[in-house]
Amino acid sequence: MPTSGWWEALWPDPAAVLAATGIKPGMDVIDLCSGDGWFTLQIARVARHVTAIDIDGDLLEVARRRLTENGLSNCDFVAGDAYEVASLTARPADFIFMANAFHGVPDQLRLARAVHATLGPSGRFAIVNWHRTPRERTVVLGEPRGPKTELRLSPEQTIAAVEPAGFKLAEMVDVPPYHYGAVFEQAG
Repeated sequence: MPTSGWWEALWPDPAAVLAATGIKPGMDVIDLCSGDGWFTLQIARVARHVTAIDIDGDLLEVARRRLTENGLSNCDFVAGDAYEVASLTARPADFIFMANAFHGVPDQLRLARAVHATLGPSGRFAIVNWHRTPRERTVVLGEPRGPKTELRLSPEQTIAAVEPAGFKLAEMVDVPPYHYGAVFEQAG
């Protein structure tokens, strides 16, 4: 997991990333695969409530400290498997946000189905993913960063992985310098 300095160099304005994907005040949001809470902190500043879910309890502890140091208490921290998101949360979410992780999910359709089961009727799912740009060209702090080139998903691949779970693409947003955001809503 990169350090906070790395995140700051990659996304100096995480609030702008969240606004671009559609997180709004008053929402109940899940930060899925939240890591050390780089986005969780900004979500908590906007949302009514946020649940940070990650498989790594140590990273969740870093996130908990980050929010506590910033005086935020509207967040639950849950260690668990992303496939079990529906059983890890107490209520349906308005929005599920996932950054820099979808490319590494072994069964993306299974995860999309789990997310679908967790959202309220008008809920949205945003996936922020690395563009298919070769890794050697995605330089952060002077070094190539991000997943191996062959793991990176095009927007079309992300859409194809998620829509069969009962979603339709609502919008595609640019997340400079190296990412896109695919925002889905429930189909039908």
